[in-house]
Amino acid sequence: MVHQSIVTFPWMNALENVMLSLKNKRITKEDAEKTALKALEIVGLQGFEELFPKEMSGGMRQRVAVARALAADPQVLLMDEPFAHLDELTAEGLRQDIYNILFNSETKLKSVIMVSHNLTEVVELSDSVIILNGSPATVVGKIDITTPRPRSPREPEFDNHLDMLYNYLTKGKVKPSE
Repeated sequence: MVHQSIVTFPWMNALENVMLSLKNKRITKEDAEKTALKALEIVGLQGFEELFPKEMSGGMRQRVAVARALAADPQVLLMDEPFAHLDELTAEGLRQDIYNILFNSETKLKSVIMVSHNLTEVVELSDSVIILNGSPATVVGKIDITTPRPRSPREPEFDNHLDMLYNYLTKGKVKPSE
């Protein structure tokens, strides 16, 4: 799981933070280190293994959190607002990294379940969107996004999906003409 709040342990360097997810696996320390190094490489942090969280940017710390989740070799990755506390450029870079990880043959990752309030990011990354609204939250709709990848916010189909999401969130349903 990758949390909304950037979760790294300040007394551990990047490598140790990632190795934490391997603590209960029955593997040697050397294998755990090798796995953690590979996960850091996948998220673009090769060469930063010895940095402590206070020496990293927010984006780097969130990449460590993603690497820690990936090192556990999950089939499903849970992400709760993973880009919420990042500046837009860093968030865009990390979204691209997640996209590349999803389609990377080196991971067993089959699916990502992501909570997000950023509708552009939802359309960019999702194949299927479950829309929750109200209090208590209830499912108000589902949209399948079949636009080919990579998706661009400049494409008309991208805007159509955004419009559908906005309609569900503001009116609780899609306009009858859609």
